[in-house]
Amino acid sequence: MNPSPKPTASSITQAKSPPIAMGGDLEGGRLKIAAAGIAIECATFSPLPSDLSDFNLLRGADLLSRYPFAARYADIELTPVMQANALPGGVLRRAVYNDLKVEIISGLRDSGPWDGVYLDMHGAMAVEDIDDAEADFISAVRDLVGPDPLISASYDLHGNLSAAIMEQLDLLTAYRTAPHEDALETRARAFDLLVNCLRAGTRPVKAFIPIPLLLSGERTMTIVEPGASVYAEITEVIDNEKVLDASLLVGFTWADQARSQASAVALGLDEEATWSAARVLAAAYWGARHEFDFGVPTGSTDKCIKMALESKAPTVFLSDSGDNVTAGAAGDMPYVLGKLLSHRVPKTLFASLVDAAAVDACFAAGLGASRELSLGGKLDPIHGKPLPVTGVVRKLRESAASGRQVILAIDDIDLVLTERRLAFTTLAQFTELEIDPLNYRIVCLKLGYLFPDFQRIAPCAIMALSPGPVSALPENLPFHTIQRPMFPFDRDFDWAR
Repeated sequence: MNPSPKPTASSITQAKSPPIAMGGDLEGGRLKIAAAGIAIECATFSPLPSDLSDFNLLRGADLLSRYPFAARYADIELTPVMQANALPGGVLRRAVYNDLKVEIISGLRDSGPWDGVYLDMHGAMAVEDIDDAEADFISAVRDLVGPDPLISASYDLHGNLSAAIMEQLDLLTAYRTAPHEDALETRARAFDLLVNCLRAGTRPVKAFIPIPLLLSGERTMTIVEPGASVYAEITEVIDNEKVLDASLLVGFTWADQARSQASAVALGLDEEATWSAARVLAAAYWGARHEFDFGVPTGSTDKCIKMALESKAPTVFLSDSGDNVTAGAAGDMPYVLGKLLSHRVPKTLFASLVDAAAVDACFAAGLGASRELSLGGKLDPIHGKPLPVTGVVRKLRESAASGRQVILAIDDIDLVLTERRLAFTTLAQFTELEIDPLNYRIVCLKLGYLFPDFQRIAPCAIMALSPGPVSALPENLPFHTIQRPMFPFDRDFDWAR
């Protein structure tokens, strides 16, 4: 039996609550708070680097509109600095990260001093040649604002924490749903915690417990058991007196980094109760580790296509999980498309495949044209090879937000081709293309678990364990840096905290 992991310096506590020096207009009763952040999920196994073009940069009024809850506070002056959020991708280019960080730090410097800073983050950023990118960024914020202002952060539950991050933050709270339906609620909770602690002049106790467990998001959904019961423990340990908040982060599986693992966090005014809350969550998650599963039928791509064809459901949603764009894959692997064609599937919708050259060719050919194309395998040539097809151009669409899109009919498959990486996660995206997914026998999406819109309408869901850089079975990927032992990579070891 492997030995239990040794306790690390990652456990952070602050028993006392020193008074907070305010930087705002104290006589007028106003608190001065900055809002900023960099939010991206980076799969280190993807060969496609994340670049500036992958980000949506929010400043000024556009950024303030992301925080409608701030209007509840008449005594708050909220200053939008800049928030950058991106579609998940590969490792972020160092120069891009540096530019984003410089703009935010400069904005904080120019508009300070501050009573508090709210950081709107994700928690799974990977940057070229930086071991812990969030720690680097948050430390830069702390160095700029000084030791007195409170810093509060909101995280995705698929974020990876570290001792260095927790040492710089005063408050942290994370999503409690996967698939995610509480992003706005989580941002509001992080902001409310910040305001309430500033008003009370208190700096809460922090309890942080790393858990040697790293399961994919597809195995740890909160809408099925055991995730539903484990996550129900969060509200049970919060009493809003001794314990102000608690979070359980399952971590981001597809980042081969030393901090990649699950973690439990609690914030409170009583040290013993706060640590007890964190231990309850850590124990609940660890205790259920063998029970977590995918929540839907899975198998090889061929097996899943066969299951879909044999299903009595009128429409089957099939996930191409290995090329899941929302986990950071490039989205141009034609592997599953090729399998569907070889099985001669009936009326099928495939959304989507990114191939700018193919989109160019279809636009040049025009509606109704038949074209021979070589699809995919361009952004990620390591995991996918181009697929030769002949198709008919059925629809051409130009969108300022999404770029050009094409519906290409290949046999009985309607393929959505995009010139930009795009994840189809909402029904509105299909409505814009005048498509009703329920008119198809099979709907194949480059996702892992289905997002809420599709969860609500899918008569049947199946997930293909297709190959790719974000394999839903990460035990099969070439990890080198994660801490060991780590479940499920290692199974025969004990752990308790």
